[in-house]
Amino acid sequence: MELKDFLWSLIIIYVCARVLGELAARIGQSAVLGELLAGVLIGGSVFGWVEQTEPLRLFGEIGVMLLLFEVGLESDLQSFLKVGWSAAAVALIGVVTPFVLGYGLALALHMTQLQAVFVGATLTATSVAISARVLYDLGKLKTAEGNIILGAAVLDDIIGLVTLSVVVGLAESGTVSWFEVGRTTGLAMLFLTLAIVVGTRYAHLFSRLVNKMNSRGRLIVAAVTFTLLLGYVAELLHVAALIGAFAAGLVLAKTEHHAHIEETIKPVADIFVPVFFILVGAAVDLSYFNPLNPQNWSVLLLAGGLMVAAVIGKLATGWGVASNAVNRWIVGVGMLPRGEVGFIFAGYGLAHGIVDRGVYGAILIVMVLTTFIAPILLRQLCRETTHTP
Repeated sequence: MELKDFLWSLIIIYVCARVLGELAARIGQSAVLGELLAGVLIGGSVFGWVEQTEPLRLFGEIGVMLLLFEVGLESDLQSFLKVGWSAAAVALIGVVTPFVLGYGLALALHMTQLQAVFVGATLTATSVAISARVLYDLGKLKTAEGNIILGAAVLDDIIGLVTLSVVVGLAESGTVSWFEVGRTTGLAMLFLTLAIVVGTRYAHLFSRLVNKMNSRGRLIVAAVTFTLLLGYVAELLHVAALIGAFAAGLVLAKTEHHAHIEETIKPVADIFVPVFFILVGAAVDLSYFNPLNPQNWSVLLLAGGLMVAAVIGKLATGWGVASNAVNRWIVGVGMLPRGEVGFIFAGYGLAHGIVDRGVYGAILIVMVLTTFIAPILLRQLCRETTHTP
């Protein structure tokens, strides 16, 4: 990809993201919804102005890391730990329930065992980025519901990584190495724990280093470098980089520079984050939604069943919350969007021959609908909670 093509793609992305994001905000919706719609419009199924090239994909990956860093920075670790058991219960329900429903539906539609396992697995993921962005926009990120959603979504990502490796292992060899499954799970949990515990304990060293510097941009460069470093280590251990970025935010939230980092990271994130959401929208192929094409009927039927399973499976997570003071509906809806995690699952399934394009299309429809309806429902629920006397 030449520089001029890359620059032109970024121009289109920023203009469309800003225009649609602004329109969404003016009608009382989250800007992320406008960005997702903008992605659909400029993607290949409508105008075809932007292709998902490798440079743009990497640009977007940095964006989602910065978004998770912001989320960690805004989060109160003590509050996060206080809801630990509720977050774990929510995550467990959010994995088991949709998996069982999706698996059962796939078998009822005469799919193979492997396909049924894969379909069930795709419904387990939660997109922490989308819910976090909406909660952030609404000022609800630091609430009990926000902490539970974030904690559960991070656990979902870890479980999702393990599940995906199991399914791909089944597809490639027909057998699963439980040693590898255990090793991946252990590494993910160990990394997150050590990153938070050790990082928080020695966070003062970061402040001391920055205080010795005199050059321009020393704080923001140091903060972003630390975020990229934890993301890099996470990738080396086959753990999602966004988990490392989230941990980096939690760590730096304990430094004396917390407020300054929080302020200076915003314009940096505003450059990268919209690219990610635009590309998520651009991955949608609207041709799968055409009911007039008889070839799409089986896809739409499967998509309808999976949509019901996906919604019920995540709304049920609200009952994993022990406290009656927490709005269980907000937690359930906050766990609803599949977003980028679901697209990763679907892409792996198609690339490894686990599912055909029809099943892939049905999964994409569910990913898209849950991604789009969750911000709308979440915003409405948060408004009703705010206005309740």
